[in-house]
Amino acid sequence: MKISGVDIRPGNIIEYEGGIWRAVKIQHTQPGKGGAYMQVELKNLRDGRKNNVRFRSAETVERVRLDTKDFQFLFAEGDGLVFMDKETYDQVTLPRDLLGDAAAFLQDGMDVVMELYEEEAISVQLPDTIEATIVEADAVVKGQTASSSYKPAVLDNGVRVMVPPHIASGTRIVVDVYEQTYVRRAD
Repeated sequence: MKISGVDIRPGNIIEYEGGIWRAVKIQHTQPGKGGAYMQVELKNLRDGRKNNVRFRSAETVERVRLDTKDFQFLFAEGDGLVFMDKETYDQVTLPRDLLGDAAAFLQDGMDVVMELYEEEAISVQLPDTIEATIVEADAVVKGQTASSSYKPAVLDNGVRVMVPPHIASGTRIVVDVYEQTYVRRAD
């Protein structure tokens, strides 16, 4: 589907110069002289490159629709992560860097949503929050109660998060996967 260059919005996925790009930021600029244009920051979904492009209102770009499919994470194998299609039971191996920092939160059997473009995996979406166990937590420094004080803790997957003082080692907590922050104590 073709759209005008000034109709691009953050989150839109477009085909540009032979690649698949996601619009990250946009800024509509109307200079005193000349026509208006849209300054768009694009991120390549295949290799992670970023690019700033100006689109005039007369230019058109191809908007891409991604297919989404449910997959299940099976196991990590070297730098690859193995997922299984929940409908056909086909296994797919993807590079760990496709997930970025969120890869540390993958758990065996976790359900994820994969975005595909022409049967090629572009991105993997994990659940927004997961439960994890704290394996190491620093002691609380007494007397620092005037401001909300958080202390560093290490989760069972090796990720460091800041937690409230009452959370001790061995406690199960809910963690935001993409912000890598403490949400609440697990039930």
